Amino acid sequence: MRISYEELLAKFQKILESRGFCGEHARDAATVFAQNSLDGVYSHGVNRFPRVVEYLDKGEIDCHSIAECVERMRAIERWDGHRGFGPLNARLAMGRACELAKECGVGVVALGNNNHWMRGGSYGWQAADAGCIGICWSNTMPNMPAWGGKDRKIGNNPLIMSIPRSDGRHAVVDCAVSQFSYGKIEETRLKGRQLPVPGGYDSEGNLTTDPAKIEESWRVLPMGYWKGSGISIALDLIATVLTNANSVSKIGTFGDEVGLSQVMIAIDPCKFNSVELTDRIVDEILADIKASQPAETGGEVFYPGEIELNTRQENLANGIPVIDEVWQTILSLER
Repeated sequence: MRISYEELLAKFQKILESRGFCGEHARDAATVFAQNSLDGVYSHGVNRFPRVVEYLDKGEIDCHSIAECVERMRAIERWDGHRGFGPLNARLAMGRACELAKECGVGVVALGNNNHWMRGGSYGWQAADAGCIGICWSNTMPNMPAWGGKDRKIGNNPLIMSIPRSDGRHAVVDCAVSQFSYGKIEETRLKGRQLPVPGGYDSEGNLTTDPAKIEESWRVLPMGYWKGSGISIALDLIATVLTNANSVSKIGTFGDEVGLSQVMIAIDPCKFNSVELTDRIVDEILADIKASQPAETGGEVFYPGEIELNTRQENLANGIPVIDEVWQTILSLER
C-alpha cells in the first residue's frame, strides 16, 4: 500500500503526542520519520517507528529532555543529550555545528548520552542545506564482531559525509560500517527477499545473503572486511574521547540501544570559495561520475544521494510504500 506523506506525518504526530510530546516537538519528531520514509529510508522511518514508541513506553527515552552544551572552547563544544529523543537532539547539535562553522570556518559538537538518531543521513542533508560540508557519526550497541572474532564487540557505527550544492542536489554518503545496516537487513526480510551480496554469517559461520539467518546469528559482515572493522573501532574511540560519554562496550551493558555518543562536524566552504565556485567544483566531479560507462546494458551510475532525491519525488507524487504488517502495527499504537 502507499500512504501520502501528509497522512503518515499526521499519524506519527498523533501517536507521539499521546506519549507526551508537546505539539512542536511532536511535529519535529514525526517529521524525522516521515522524511526518512519519503526518501526511501524505510528502515529508519515507518519500519523503525514502532520500536521507538516501544522505547518511549518503557521509559528509556525522555521526550521532555533536551540536549545542552556542558563545555565549549571556540569551535568545539561538548553536549549532554540527557537520553532525550535522539533525532531532535542530533538536529540541534548539527544546527549548532553549522553556526560555529559560519563563525569559525569549522564547528564540532560532541553529543554524548543521546539516544538513537534514526537516519544519520538526516544530519548530512541538514548541514548541506545550510551550505556546509557535513561529517557526522554515531556509535551503537555492540552488534558486529571485530574482524577475526565471533562475538559482538564493535558497532556498525554509521558514518555520514555531505557536500552541498546551492540547488539542493547535494551529494550525501550515509552508510553503516557493516555491509548492510540491521535496518536494511530487517527491511529485506520483511519484503521476503535476499540481500544482493553476502551481508553476514549464518549460525554455521558461512557467508549468506539470507537476512533471517544473519539476524539469527548476529554476525553481520564489516564493509571491506578488516577495513570496516578498523573504521568502526576508530569512530568509537574518537566519539568516546570527545564526549567522555559511553563507548560501544558500555552501551552494551544498558540492555537496549540508548545513551549513544555522536559527533557532528560542519565546515563552511564559503570561507575559501564563493558559492558559485563550490557548485562548479562539485558539478564537474559529479558530471564526470555520471558519464561512466554502465557495467550493464541500460544501467546508470548514480552519485551519492541521487537515488534518495529521485525517490523523494516519486513518493511525493505517488505516496510512500508501507508494508501492510507494519502499517497495522502503527495503527495499533494509537491511544
